[in-house]
Amino acid sequence: MCGIIGVCALNRNITPMISLGLRRLEYRGYDSVGLAIISGDGLVIRKAKGDVDSFLSRFKVEELSGLTGLGHTRWATHGPPSDVNAHPHTDCSGRIAIVHNGVIRNWNSLKRVLELRGHRIVSETDTELIAHLIEDETPFSSSFFEAFVRAVSRLEGSYAIAVVNADEPNRVYFARMKSPLVVGLGDGFNIVASDIPALLDSTRRILLIEDGELGWVTPTEVKLFKLTELGLVSVEDKDLELRVRVVEWSVEEASKQGYPYFMLKEIVEQPYSIKSTYEGNVEDPTLRLAASLVWSSRNIIVTGAGTSYHAGLIFSYYLSRIPRRISHNIIASEYKLVEEAVGEGDIVIAISQSGETYDTLEAVRAFKARGARIVGVTNVIGSALSRESDIVIYMRAGPEIGVAATKTYTSQIMSLTLLTLFTALEGGVLDYSEVRSKLEKLSGAHEIVARAIEKSLNHEIDLSLESKSTYILGRGLGSLIAREAALKIKEIAYIHAESYPAGESKHGPIALVEKGFPVYFIATSDSPEIEGNVMEMKARGARVVVVKTDSWNLDVEPEDTVKIIEMPLGENEILLEPYPLIPYFQILAYKISVAKGHNPDKPRNLAKTVTVE
Repeated sequence: MCGIIGVCALNRNITPMISLGLRRLEYRGYDSVGLAIISGDGLVIRKAKGDVDSFLSRFKVEELSGLTGLGHTRWATHGPPSDVNAHPHTDCSGRIAIVHNGVIRNWNSLKRVLELRGHRIVSETDTELIAHLIEDETPFSSSFFEAFVRAVSRLEGSYAIAVVNADEPNRVYFARMKSPLVVGLGDGFNIVASDIPALLDSTRRILLIEDGELGWVTPTEVKLFKLTELGLVSVEDKDLELRVRVVEWSVEEASKQGYPYFMLKEIVEQPYSIKSTYEGNVEDPTLRLAASLVWSSRNIIVTGAGTSYHAGLIFSYYLSRIPRRISHNIIASEYKLVEEAVGEGDIVIAISQSGETYDTLEAVRAFKARGARIVGVTNVIGSALSRESDIVIYMRAGPEIGVAATKTYTSQIMSLTLLTLFTALEGGVLDYSEVRSKLEKLSGAHEIVARAIEKSLNHEIDLSLESKSTYILGRGLGSLIAREAALKIKEIAYIHAESYPAGESKHGPIALVEKGFPVYFIATSDSPEIEGNVMEMKARGARVVVVKTDSWNLDVEPEDTVKIIEMPLGENEILLEPYPLIPYFQILAYKISVAKGHNPDKPRNLAKTVTVE
């Protein structure tokens, strides 16, 4: 997830507008920064790895001047953070500059074609290819816009694009597909940007661009078209006027897109982050290489901390169920429990959202020193984990601002589920058609989580404000999801939530259950035996909430002390069950936290990335 901005004006220097827009968009990406200005000297490009303020100071951006330009803050997806990979990118002629947010799925095939046609690709990004595509289409087009349209029609994946052409110094071209884009309408200027915060210091009149739309802005007009199978369809000016909205948010509110907290915003973003994870990895050859190592390894160690460790538990469960490989889950800080047994021929799956978690890095270094191969799973390109790993799987979930992991947890599960399926393919446990069938089901996970989020937000959740302790129980897959559910309740709602396999309840923990004690069950289709555990808790007077999917029947009747919550799934597929079940508990924790007057974005005593021992 990156931030883009493009501005053109009649008679005002647009550099200050771009600089402020970059500051407003930095929450969308902070790996590198860049801008392109059309000035009297032609197209001037400045870009570098690092944060916005350092960039603006280093290049004395306030001294640059022009009427049209672009800006970009990067969250790296293709290629690590570097000066070369920073946006804007240009073509061979140096007359075209482009900024982009999204992932181009067919970048590899496009790159091969362009290089065969003589284009010199200098970065590792998918974005640069778009500039070369436009250049490549120019000889066959009657106008720059036609070349732009032809290039965009060759793209597969997600994108929000802004482009300037030094030969047309009063236009910014744009296109959108599955990545946010908005136009800000000003007096003698117009702005294209990823997000509303980049506009609010200049204008509050906005036009939301929809998927498949593209066009251009000048200082005084907006031209919009819809790209269809039959060609371009123009959007009439009168229809554009009907779509214009006036934003009343403050800049801070707009950064959260109207949500009161980043945590809620990031919960709601999960359909997009899961889809990005799936599309960014399903055809990436890196995944097949990692799967080959997993299948051929002697021992499989899965390690991480906190939420990442919990995602690893689900990976190990799927790994045993589908390719039928046994793995060992180790909390990263406890790596010494198995250190002496690890050696050559072993593989370590190390999971860390930030790629900077101290405990995970220490475990990786210890295992690596003993000859193990490392597969890192992280959200941050260029992080320490990505540098320490032999192979890296990038989650591509976009930045996560809230301390409590939400969207990155489900993206970790998606990444690791894909790795599981390709491991089964590598080992011949599943054939290609079987894997393809399951991949098609996984491709709909974003729709499942969207329905679950909507239901959970609208559902009257039992907040249990008077409770100081609760159990969250499950069997099989449900017991693993319960680990993360309990963590969310603890870290956000400040309620002691204990998670363990429901079958263990009669071996001690049930002694704490008394009348009114809240017990949540996560019931999954692999473990119908949980019915008996529900009855055990009911018999002791517990206040029971059973959260399950609608894809299978549980022989438990709702009554005064037993509530059944069914989350939408639609089909009985174990690989999909985490996606409808997880949002309920994320939203439960969030609602309790807010009701208690806490800030869920900043839970006490916690930090987003733990980089100390």
